[in-house]
Amino acid sequence: MIISLLAGLLVFLMFVQGGQSFIFSLPRNDMQRKMMVNALGRKWEFTFTTLVTFGGTLFASFPLFYATSFGGAYWVWMAILFSFIIQAVAYEYRSKPSNVYGTSLFDTFLFINGSVGPFLIGVVVATFFTGSDFTLDLFNRVTWGSGWHGLEALINPVNLLLGFAVLFLVRVLGLMYLSNTIDDAEMAVIIRKALARNAVPFLIFFLAFVAVILTGKGFMSSPAGEVTMVKYHYLHNLVTNPLTLIFFAGGVVLVLVSLWLALFKNSDKAIWYAGFGTVPVVMALFFMAGYGDTAFYPSTAALQSSLTLENSSSSLFTLRTMMYVSFIIPFVVAYIWYTWRSINRKRINSEEMNGDDHMY
Repeated sequence: MIISLLAGLLVFLMFVQGGQSFIFSLPRNDMQRKMMVNALGRKWEFTFTTLVTFGGTLFASFPLFYATSFGGAYWVWMAILFSFIIQAVAYEYRSKPSNVYGTSLFDTFLFINGSVGPFLIGVVVATFFTGSDFTLDLFNRVTWGSGWHGLEALINPVNLLLGFAVLFLVRVLGLMYLSNTIDDAEMAVIIRKALARNAVPFLIFFLAFVAVILTGKGFMSSPAGEVTMVKYHYLHNLVTNPLTLIFFAGGVVLVLVSLWLALFKNSDKAIWYAGFGTVPVVMALFFMAGYGDTAFYPSTAALQSSLTLENSSSSLFTLRTMMYVSFIIPFVVAYIWYTWRSINRKRINSEEMNGDDHMY
């Protein structure tokens, strides 16, 4: 559940990546681009920290998953990691006086991170439902069936559906955040038009992915540990778990409300409805993939090599320690909320960009 919560927070915080994907198409002049980069730059570390925490929690809780996925599908994970490395480099050096490359190179880095990162993360998460091409031996050594080592997930249409759904979702979130943060009348009009163009493909890709996984076969694990393909298994997980159903339905409603507020009411508060909707929807997807006697990291090459919560979890000592550590999560959330409000106390405008404060 904690991992699912971190995943939901990560997807929401990737509004930074979504905003970066507009760095060349949204601003009409250098000042607007500067306001845009600084609005996003003040939040990029939240996303980066959450990503690292999410990965660390996965490693500590499910070391066999970490070893299997990162040890076999390493090319796709390296691509994701590289896209976030160049993001950090871009924000660090974009406006340095000694920057001999100009801002265009680092803006390109931000665009790559904003476009490639969320898309690949969506593709990887989709493999929790569609499976991956690996086999584990008696000593849990992984053998990856494809020489592409994870990149073969890009040829699965179902994986692409979620990849594009996540990409367009974070683009929508990014636009909502920029609307909430930047005080510029011209940009407000441009953002609203861009929001309409990105909301439709997001809904199409997301609903198509949900329809496919709910009506297709799922990887069910019996109490004895035998994995089989069962029709409507993920639909069964959704409707028989009240918490999952409430999270999913309630989250979808809040996201739709946020789109209605942004598109038809011209509200700059839509980002909050979208955030409170995105987190539970992502959590519900992870619940469907992990709970209800399900293999959360299924193998298409050898069904019995699939990973479940039971056969891939860490030791009791590690899990108990992590339980105690998890008690600090409310304090972390409170700190993020406090720093967020402190940073966003005043909306960004062109006058502030001409000041002497640190600028990205």
